[in-house]
Amino acid sequence: MDVEEFVVGSVPTVFYLPDYVTAAEEEQLLNNIHKAPISKWKTLKNRRLQNWGGIVHDKGLLAQGLPPWLEQVTHRIYTESKLFPSAINHVLINEYLPDQGIMPHQDGPAYVPVVAILSLGSPVIMNFTPHQSFKNAGGTTGSYNDAVSEPAPLRMMNSGESLSEHRPFSVALMPRSLLIFKDAAYSEYLHGIEDSELQPYDKAINVRNGLLGDGHIPTSCDLKLVSGSSEDGGGSIIHRTGTRISLTCRVVLKVHKSFVKLKI
Repeated sequence: MDVEEFVVGSVPTVFYLPDYVTAAEEEQLLNNIHKAPISKWKTLKNRRLQNWGGIVHDKGLLAQGLPPWLEQVTHRIYTESKLFPSAINHVLINEYLPDQGIMPHQDGPAYVPVVAILSLGSPVIMNFTPHQSFKNAGGTTGSYNDAVSEPAPLRMMNSGESLSEHRPFSVALMPRSLLIFKDAAYSEYLHGIEDSELQPYDKAINVRNGLLGDGHIPTSCDLKLVSGSSEDGGGSIIHRTGTRISLTCRVVLKVHKSFVKLKI
């Protein structure tokens, strides 16, 4: 697989791979996720999540092995994409109801600047926003801890920095698709999902270049397209009607086997 064939948009480090897993593989992954003990779920104010691979801190990872069903899919992503420096060792599994999202954020410094997001279930729109100075943000971006439930700081730009040449963009994350972004897309943009059942659809960069995937033409009950009103600017929007599960796959280079070495 040549991942360069799946570049979308004007930022050269955003890759969208439609139909990355089959419907049968999606079902098996969902079954394994839902079979996890209830204690594995952590409930946040706008979603719930599972943490696999260990405890992440800005000093590194207190590692725990991934279960075989996760190791299989992460090994495939690592070997086929050739974008990660080493095997993926940490996965966050997020569950989103139709009106749930995640605030714009940047992943913490413990991770290598590349992330793969495997989407299961219902589709959603992910928005990428270039960094601002945050001088007058007033907390509008929230904290890293609110965004991903891990105690590592959100990287903010210095007041003198400017990314005026950068432009916001969005990606439609369809069921069974894989989104990978790295380098500039990772470090110079915030990414997030609106807390809304209705989301703009036709301006997403992978919709414009026709890279949604043959299996995800908008006809399913979880992907209802309705015409936008004059109030929301017109166009087509996704009506989210089902639950979305995402697997956020990353690499932590600094790995520790005990809290003593981690020195939290």
